[in-house]
Amino acid sequence: MTTVRKLLAANDVRPRKKLGQSFLEDMDAMKRIVSLVFPLEDETVVEIGAGLGFMTEELAEKARRVIALEIDPRLLEILHGRFDGVKNVEIIGMDVLKYDFSRVNGDKKIKVVGNIPYYISTPILFRLLSYRRSISSFTLMFQKELADRITAGPGSKKYGIPSVMVAKYTRATCEMTVPRASFYPVPDVDSAVARMIVKGGADDPGDDFFDRLVHAAFAHRRKNILNNLLYMGFSREALDAVFSASGIEPGSRAETLTLEEFTALAVAFTDKPRK
Repeated sequence: MTTVRKLLAANDVRPRKKLGQSFLEDMDAMKRIVSLVFPLEDETVVEIGAGLGFMTEELAEKARRVIALEIDPRLLEILHGRFDGVKNVEIIGMDVLKYDFSRVNGDKKIKVVGNIPYYISTPILFRLLSYRRSISSFTLMFQKELADRITAGPGSKKYGIPSVMVAKYTRATCEMTVPRASFYPVPDVDSAVARMIVKGGADDPGDDFFDRLVHAAFAHRRKNILNNLLYMGFSREALDAVFSASGIEPGSRAETLTLEEFTALAVAFTDKPRK
C-alpha cells in the first residue's frame, strides 16, 4: 500500500515549510472528511491543496467531477502521474486565492474541500464566502484555534469577525478534531475540520455594508461599538439615531452582539445618515 512517506520518498520530495505543507497520514480521518463532503455522483467538487492526491482519489470515486488545485510544481507532477487518464479528475496548478469558483460549473453549485495552508486560512475562508452563490458547502481543515473561532458564539473570547461572517452566510459546525500526530511532518498545533453549509436566498444589496460594519465593530476590541463605528466617518448624532432605531446599546462591545443584533444595526443604517 502506498503511503504519504513512501510517495514523497519515491519522488524525492521534501515538505516545504514556507508553503505550510503538512500531509494528512491518517487515512481513516481522510475518509471521514470525504464523508462529510458527501459528494454525489452528479456533483463537482473542488479540492484545495490536493497535495499527493489521496483525498482526490477518494473524491473521484464518488463525484462526477473533481477539480484538484495545487500550487507546488513538484506535487503537480505527482498528481499528473497519478491521475493521467482519469477522466473525472482535472489537475490545475493555481493559487486558490486567484481561482474563480463562479466559472466551474455554470449555474450548478459546487462543493469545496481542503486541508488548507494555515498561514492563509483566513483569506481562503473569506474568498470562499465571497463566492457563496456558486458553492453549496465547504469542508475545510483548519488550525483548531481558527475552527473554534469560526464556530464561537457571542460572549466568547474567540468570537470575532470570522464567527459573525460565517454565521451570516452559512450554517457552520466543527465536525472533528485531528491531532497533530496524524500529519507528516508533525505540525505544532492540532487541527479541526469545520463544515459550512451555505444558506440559500438572494444576495442582499446591504451585504457589502454589513461586512464593513462588522469589520469596523471589531477593529479595536477594547473599545465599545459606538467608538469603533465613529471610525467609519459617521457623526455622533447620526450614530445615536442608528443605535436608537436598532435597540442596540451603544456602550456594548462587538463580541457581545449576536448575528441578529448586527443585522438590526445594519438595517438601521438604511436611512443613510449623513457623515
